[in-house]
Amino acid sequence: MDIILIAGLWLPTSIWATVVAELETLGHRAIAVSLPGVDDGSTTASLEDQLAAALAAVDAVERPLVVGHSAASTLAWMIADRRPDAVGGVVMVGGFPSADGSAYADFFPVVDGAMAFPGWDPFEGADSADLGDKARAHIESVAVSVPAAVSTATVGLSDDRRFGVPVVVVCPEFSPEGAKSWLDDGQIPELARAERVSFIDLDSGHWPMLTQPGKLAQLLHEVAIGLS
Repeated sequence: MDIILIAGLWLPTSIWATVVAELETLGHRAIAVSLPGVDDGSTTASLEDQLAAALAAVDAVERPLVVGHSAASTLAWMIADRRPDAVGGVVMVGGFPSADGSAYADFFPVVDGAMAFPGWDPFEGADSADLGDKARAHIESVAVSVPAAVSTATVGLSDDRRFGVPVVVVCPEFSPEGAKSWLDDGQIPELARAERVSFIDLDSGHWPMLTQPGKLAQLLHEVAIGLS
């Protein structure tokens, strides 16, 4: 199965390198999407530019599994909204989709037109507990500030057929039970309307593509097999 990989905030496609290699060993074609504003050095890229790049990757293959990490879970869900009949399923790793009309990822201050990686203080605890000094240094070295036109953009969703696309939430720094309770409490309205949602536990922090790439690839492999 073709598997489209979309990195979360600040992260270039290279962050998926080991996962891509593992997936290819397992018989899949893995495609890490190059996002404008991250991989091309653009400081003016918009969320629509990133969506267009991801849609181009989807349109070039047949019924892929679309994987979004962290904030890019919303981008993956926007793809399901734009291509509900062309996507085999959506996997959200350590994240959930924002609702229509909400901000994409307005989490930290925008300075000089961009939202910089804020350092580790906001991620202390379960998010980063499994990151050693080397992994932290690697993330810091590759992190790219997010253009304001991405982080502050308004999410647009309009096609209810997206709710028929199967969704799998990979739960790294939180548990499946915790995610289900948030869903039951109405904190994830988009997934509350989805017809097929499942949760898979992954014992890692927020960046399993670095700390547990083999296990993450195996999970994606099992999801792909289940959907094919």
